[in-house]
Amino acid sequence: MTVSEVDTLARAMAVPAAAALDEDAFRAFYERTARGLWAYLSRTSGSAEAADDLLQESYLRLLRCGVAFESEDHRRHYLFRIATNLALDRRRRPATLPLPEHEIAPPAAGPGDPAGLLALRADVRRALGRMKPRERAMLWLAYAEGSSHEEIGRVLGVRAAGVRVLLFRAKRRLRQLLGRGGGGRQR
Repeated sequence: MTVSEVDTLARAMAVPAAAALDEDAFRAFYERTARGLWAYLSRTSGSAEAADDLLQESYLRLLRCGVAFESEDHRRHYLFRIATNLALDRRRRPATLPLPEHEIAPPAAGPGDPAGLLALRADVRRALGRMKPRERAMLWLAYAEGSSHEEIGRVLGVRAAGVRVLLFRAKRRLRQLLGRGGGGRQR
């Protein structure tokens, strides 16, 4: 779906489209953010198929919101906030099915011990699947996206001071689920 199609759809629905984002600007923004957002949604929702749907809906809502953004970072954080809310809404629906193991393709093996690396990644994937969506989202934003506590707080609607504690608890929970205990400081 192109920006012009979204504009046409928005006019038909009497919803204002974001005036400050033309098609070329949207395409460039999409290319810079889509891969990271999809990965975030895949981990948060636990499903590649759900991530596809949520990704499309996130960008559509961003385009329809009509908000004037202060910067590229502001637009990106707003997009992640939309995606987070959509993922949480989807999770709250009773018709949510558990993730089949074959739905997420195994990641490529590294140069060291490919079998061990694949087994570790499968263990991490299963452990993340047993965590709460907000815990998964925090871990993903912090360690995969490299977001600061302030950025995570904006995306998840939590004070930055609270992110530190919640992130610590999420890491401890992940270690427990992986059978590595919760004691000590690990990173």
